[in-house]
Amino acid sequence: MSEDLTRIAEALERIAPAPLAAPDFEGAKAFVWHVEPDRLESVAHVNRIDLDLLVGIDRSRDTLLENTMRFAKGLPANNALLWGARGMGKSSLVKAVHGRITSDGLPLKLIEVQREDLPSIGRCLAMLRGVDARFVIYCDDLSFSHDDEHYKSLKAVLDGGIEGRPDNVILYATSNRRHLMPRDMIENERGSAINPAEAVEEKVSLSDRFGLWLGFHACDQDAYLAMIRGYCAAHGIEIDEDTLWAEAIEWQATRGSRSGRVAWQYFTDLAGRRGVTL
Repeated sequence: MSEDLTRIAEALERIAPAPLAAPDFEGAKAFVWHVEPDRLESVAHVNRIDLDLLVGIDRSRDTLLENTMRFAKGLPANNALLWGARGMGKSSLVKAVHGRITSDGLPLKLIEVQREDLPSIGRCLAMLRGVDARFVIYCDDLSFSHDDEHYKSLKAVLDGGIEGRPDNVILYATSNRRHLMPRDMIENERGSAINPAEAVEEKVSLSDRFGLWLGFHACDQDAYLAMIRGYCAAHGIEIDEDTLWAEAIEWQATRGSRSGRVAWQYFTDLAGRRGVTL
């Protein structure tokens, strides 16, 4: 009988493994949340660029930096939704702001959570509650489909539920959609629900729970070229203006768009041709 109970216990452990112990938060500045088992894995090196290299998003940069600085100092701050055009530096801004603040010596930790792991976010918060540090939980490229229930888990994080969100935790999310859901999904709710207004309200109310909205829009040609010039200056690459203009414009024409991501991709190609390591 005892052997049977042991086998059952081992099977349950494999199905739902016990969470690992909390990591040494002093040993790293960034972590990634994983499940099965629940754990926070430290990140030795965060993939980011310097805040000063983010050109063309000055207002969003300054607003998010100020909001995060207040939070890092223990003052009230808002959850933030960074939404808008792809490739315009939404995720880069979150990581760059974190880098700037930690370089000032403030105990701010960045935790990345994948969208598919949102149902476990409550367990992550339980691990962070009471820890002597401040945490930005960061979810990149957040969006939901018509049959996706993960947004309900996110609502609980933003509103805190009966227990309340820990005072040492704030949430930043990036998305290409202001309301985190495609327009056709919202329109379908209007056409198929018994009470269309209530159905739509439930879907779009998620974004309303972010106190800070920062919009990112496609850049113009001047901003696109300024981004590349900034990268060249930061990495010591000299290029005459006519060559830069001709190559950069041709590069964006082949991509069919202008953005910070396209500017970086051109610069990566330029640095490779010049034999400069990044």
